[in-house]
Amino acid sequence: MKFLGTLDYAIFLVYFAVLIGIGFYLRQRASEGLESYFLADKKLPWWMLGVTGMGWSLDVAGTMLIISLIYLLGPRGLFIEFRGGANLSLIFMMIWTGKWHRRSNCMTGAEWMSFRFGEGLGGNFARISFAVSQLIFAVGMLGYMVKGVGLFASMFIPLSPLICSLIMIGIATIYTMMSGFYGVVFSDLFQTALIIVGIIFISVTAFFKVDDSVSFINMAQDLSGLKEWGTAFPQMLAEMPRGYEVYETLMMFTMFLVLKNIVSGFGSGFEPHYFAARDERDCGKLTCLWATLMSSRWFMMTGFAILGLYLVQDLFPDLGNLAQAQALIITHLGDIDKSRWPDVLAGISYTPSNYPSELINGLQDILGSNWADKLSLLSYEGTVNAERILPAVLMFAVPVGIRGLILVTLFAATMSTFDMTLNRATAFFTLDIYKRYLRPDASRSELLGAIYTFTILLVSAAFFMGYTGKSINDLWGWIMMGLWSGLAVPTVLRLYWWRFNGSGFAAGMIVGVGSAILQRVFWSGLPEQWQFLSLTLISLIAAIIGTFLGKPTDRNTLENFYRITRPFGFWGPLESVVSEETKKQMKTESRNDLIALPFAFFWIVSMFMIPVLFLIHNFNALMLAVLIFLVSVGGLYQFWYKNLPPAENRP
Repeated sequence: MKFLGTLDYAIFLVYFAVLIGIGFYLRQRASEGLESYFLADKKLPWWMLGVTGMGWSLDVAGTMLIISLIYLLGPRGLFIEFRGGANLSLIFMMIWTGKWHRRSNCMTGAEWMSFRFGEGLGGNFARISFAVSQLIFAVGMLGYMVKGVGLFASMFIPLSPLICSLIMIGIATIYTMMSGFYGVVFSDLFQTALIIVGIIFISVTAFFKVDDSVSFINMAQDLSGLKEWGTAFPQMLAEMPRGYEVYETLMMFTMFLVLKNIVSGFGSGFEPHYFAARDERDCGKLTCLWATLMSSRWFMMTGFAILGLYLVQDLFPDLGNLAQAQALIITHLGDIDKSRWPDVLAGISYTPSNYPSELINGLQDILGSNWADKLSLLSYEGTVNAERILPAVLMFAVPVGIRGLILVTLFAATMSTFDMTLNRATAFFTLDIYKRYLRPDASRSELLGAIYTFTILLVSAAFFMGYTGKSINDLWGWIMMGLWSGLAVPTVLRLYWWRFNGSGFAAGMIVGVGSAILQRVFWSGLPEQWQFLSLTLISLIAAIIGTFLGKPTDRNTLENFYRITRPFGFWGPLESVVSEETKKQMKTESRNDLIALPFAFFWIVSMFMIPVLFLIHNFNALMLAVLIFLVSVGGLYQFWYKNLPPAENRP
């Protein structure tokens, strides 16, 4: 087997030493209080929080997944990642939902429930159900990252994916427990610098690798088996590779994803970045930077996909050999569960003496003398495992030293996502469950102890989730289209409907999340679009029934919420509590926000598509995307940026 060079490992050791050093340096500041630990005292500038948002959104698992989609589908892979990898919800947070949440001065989204629904039974019910649902969501997200880290790292370290995950995630867990939100932000600044270096190197290498766009696209069509590989628009009926047939109705699937983003986007904004922002103006600016930095991710992922196509052409002149190798393994080892396939391949590659000699000799005859290196790219279906294109490119197509630097870049991205997700989940448990209901008089040291204990339990649950998933795509699809659909409806209604109450929120949340879990256990093969439709409808029905079974929210609570948040929607009975001048300002603000929304949609989609088209040399489509981008920027400047609220006076 081929592994890393000494210089690569040295770069790894330096990176982890610096990361842990930052954690120890910030430990004292993070332990000064809960606001310090979870929100960094609300003193961080908007650009730091924007960088942190980008770091939170970029990880190895997601990067591997999107690279696989671009490798298989070309530019159209972007539309499938409207599930979450191309996060369209950012436009809603940038324009209005971020500032709406910041106006509350709460510390978490669950605390915000008390601000919206009051301190009575309904408000407490909503607060608990939201905190619990977010913890379940965190388990899913962390499990997805555990799966990706293991698949990625085991390509470079002679250990199984499970052991690799334990090592990498263990280091990230210790760091996050020590440093809190301060550590999240400052490590993200360090890690983003590394990410930018990696993006530049891979993008430049890939761009000059494609010397002729026609021959390159012909090669991509041959390797993927798709005649429409270079197309940049979703078709009504698109040919898909084996294992991805669920996306054949690509246009319809894209429309479902846009609808899903609208639903989830209208209810977004409870991310830690907004509660930690210095004022509501910073909320918009940090999200704009967040989305802009996210577009650079598509340069790197497209670059890896391009290099992966050239690599697969060199490694497998006859792709039929992969099907033969898969059949040989099944013949000798029997049926293998798809979730265990990567660990089985790792065992065969690293310890061939533990397997029948007929199997090893047969693999060598089929794949050649370097069969062990090639085996990691064998999918469960007997094709190229596109989810491992990223580590394969790093191992075979990037020189020693540079490889170590880019590896550190990718692990840095995963650490950023992992530590923010973990910090956010521990905030819900500590502030909204433990301190609020279990131990309201707990000391600071006791609360820190609760944080550490819960962190360990949460990460353990994530490992179980990660190693029962069949693939990264399988886990991500359920998280974004199943679990999130069960969460979305109550989070939307709380912002736009005055009659919606705590019992309605809790009913929608509990039934929605519970249904998503049951669907995962008993009907895991349900297509993603049907997960979205069925779970959204179930959650909506439960939320409406729960609302009318409970009493309306206390009038004083509603009036306070309306005056401070100043939302638009169905708030007719509350409009009289503000002056005519304030009412006029609210209508002007809401009108500009809604007009800016379509401009923001085309801005973010074109900004994500431009890197893909540029690197594959599709310059005709690129010019159209750039034109759409420029028009969208003009609309955003006129209707959004010029109308941002002024900055608050700060000491």
